[in-house]
Amino acid sequence: MKMKMLLIILVSTCLGQLVRAQEAMFFTTGRIEFEKRTNLHALIQDMNKDDPDNSWMQVQLQRYPKFTSLYFDCWFTDSVTLYKPGRESPDVKNNREFPANDNIVYNLLSTGRTVSQKHVFEQTYLIQDTLRNINWKITDETRNIAGFDCRRANAVIMDSVYVVAFFTDQIIPPGGPESFTGLPGMILGVALPHDHITWFATKVLVESIPADQLLPQKKGKKATREQLHKDMSAALTNWGNYGKYYIKFAEL
Repeated sequence: MKMKMLLIILVSTCLGQLVRAQEAMFFTTGRIEFEKRTNLHALIQDMNKDDPDNSWMQVQLQRYPKFTSLYFDCWFTDSVTLYKPGRESPDVKNNREFPANDNIVYNLLSTGRTVSQKHVFEQTYLIQDTLRNINWKITDETRNIAGFDCRRANAVIMDSVYVVAFFTDQIIPPGGPESFTGLPGMILGVALPHDHITWFATKVLVESIPADQLLPQKKGKKATREQLHKDMSAALTNWGNYGKYYIKFAEL
């Protein structure tokens, strides 16, 4: 009787593992919608931390809502990601004065190259460079995002920007929103906790992608990330903390 019960338990366990293995699907093509959420009040206060009682800051705090959201789509194949503005948000009018809110980023994962179109004030840049090399530290922390179990990874980019990311190995391409790449699977969540911005996937769709859609932008002043930094640093040299934050976000 004991042997019979042991056999039943063993068979049940094996069947359960088989079912779970069948349920674990892996994807190489589709579309991810990301919500970019910004705590504008905290950001504005940080920009003005050297003069917290100035009248301009008070006007800005009254002008903007505390939180705003924008939506982006990230199309992906096994070798390419294309991140660009998605469905319109009612908050779009509150974000036009901030950089990186209409970026179009084409990452060729197979060759380690990136082409991104960025609007900086009245100038459109076409940044052509290598993918950013991010020294990720993967942790044991997990989080479910858009139905996918994700693991946490931490990093510091641009010398001082602390990044928290969550990635899933069920979506195989090592991409993500904006220029965040380089983990063993797709990044579905990014947080810059000290800079009050997050990107989190709201849904993942398995969709066919027209061949003519996954192409880089062509319009803009051609530059590298280094040249963009030099141009903005020269233009914003007297802008204090506001200038520093503007440069930081434009370079993400």
